[in-house]
Amino acid sequence: MTNQLFDGLFGHYNPDALLAILPDGRRYTYQGAVETSARFANLLTDYGIQKGDRVAVQVPKSIEAALLYIGCIRAGAIFLPLNTAYTASEISYFLEDAAPALFVCDPDRADEMKAITDSLNIRLETMGVLQAETPEAGSLIHNAKSTPTEFKNMDCAGDDLAAILYTSGTTGRSKGAMLSHANLLSNSQTLKDLWQFTSDDVLLHALPIFHTHGLFVAINVVLASGASMIFLSGFKQDEIINHLPSSTSMMGVPTFYTRLLGDERFTRELVSHMRLFISGSAPLLAETHIQFEELTGQKILERYGMTETNMNTSNPYDGERRAGTVGFPLPGVSVKICHPETGDELADGEIGILEVKGPNVFSGYWNMPEKTAEELRENGFFITGDLAKKDEDGYIQIVGRSKDLIISGGYNIYPKEVELALDEEENIVESAVIGVPHSDFGEAVVAVVVCNDKGFDPTIAMQNIKSKLARYKQPKEIIVVETLPRNTMGKVQKNILRDSYSHLFA
Repeated sequence: MTNQLFDGLFGHYNPDALLAILPDGRRYTYQGAVETSARFANLLTDYGIQKGDRVAVQVPKSIEAALLYIGCIRAGAIFLPLNTAYTASEISYFLEDAAPALFVCDPDRADEMKAITDSLNIRLETMGVLQAETPEAGSLIHNAKSTPTEFKNMDCAGDDLAAILYTSGTTGRSKGAMLSHANLLSNSQTLKDLWQFTSDDVLLHALPIFHTHGLFVAINVVLASGASMIFLSGFKQDEIINHLPSSTSMMGVPTFYTRLLGDERFTRELVSHMRLFISGSAPLLAETHIQFEELTGQKILERYGMTETNMNTSNPYDGERRAGTVGFPLPGVSVKICHPETGDELADGEIGILEVKGPNVFSGYWNMPEKTAEELRENGFFITGDLAKKDEDGYIQIVGRSKDLIISGGYNIYPKEVELALDEEENIVESAVIGVPHSDFGEAVVAVVVCNDKGFDPTIAMQNIKSKLARYKQPKEIIVVETLPRNTMGKVQKNILRDSYSHLFA
């Protein structure tokens, strides 16, 4: 037997090839990455970590943190990355639920976390950001320096767990999605081929690595193709502008692209050599898609994925990248759009719940068999909870989340339809449409909008959309805010908006 994920990602690596260019000037070759990950794997073994043990990690982004993930894979441990924004209270829930053998945290938070790990009998180590001028960056990196640079990988089959990723928990408790070696490897190989990544690519990496997008899509695709990456600590506009000329591709969230479009330094000439811009993690406005093409001459490639499945669909690399859609199912992935109540498959053009099946789909939720049974059908289809429709050409369009569906006066209202109408208004930059309690209608449609500095009159906007939407779909209130609440991946948190405005019609 072999270690399926590691062998798949590193099976044909060139030891001298460049893997990562770091902001402090350091460079990591593939051989350096293999050796560092071996050091971590040896250290985990020294700590008594066994196959199937969880290793929870909440640390600042660094190449060493990414290589700790590889070290966990090699040791047969299950990697459990946690959002760096989580509070101690939230961390306590994850550690109690996942029961890891080891928790690695930021050195600056060690005192805060020690009370939690002591109470749960979990080993605590630290990892910060290693800089060229600061050789010490927490206990884990320090201790790994004395371990061997070779490691005999633990045998792991395709169905062995590689990672647990907790959902963002916008409703109810966060759920731990269990992802196998085969889940992660199949997706990285499919995306590498579909997006035509090769060893000549240099990916500009500014995403967090506690999330599917930055960790399992970006890094795994780079490794699977033998490519390189410019590995930034996060999205810093000046750094992005400076490094674009040295890059061939970039993966980002919509916010990356809207910010770049507002920067006069971001020109067609600056990115004329770029091969590919990819967007995901949150919906890309069709307007942004069009503006980007008008400025750069290039179309952003939008795709769609989830914590539980990695990537499911993608607009084509060759062929029309259709604004407002997430393209077609990936090779080997099946999708269908079903009636929310009956589960029957719907005709093209009808809105229903998107279900997906394929080698990318997770095996279930950690410690939640009942929730797994609710969302994972016996035939292997996962009920995503996303509302979608398929057009006559087969392109998939995500129109919202099922929990965001508004039922007002007995009518079903899909927020995306109302948002699209509002976004056409000259002074509206973006909008979020929610349902709030209403004694007469059950729920009332409310629009929360962000406007530009040209001024905005809600009365005029309401008048303008009367010709676009049936009366029952029209907002009963339009509220202007400076910004919409978003999670770390740029998704609008409508649950926060619903809580904030639940009193409007009380």
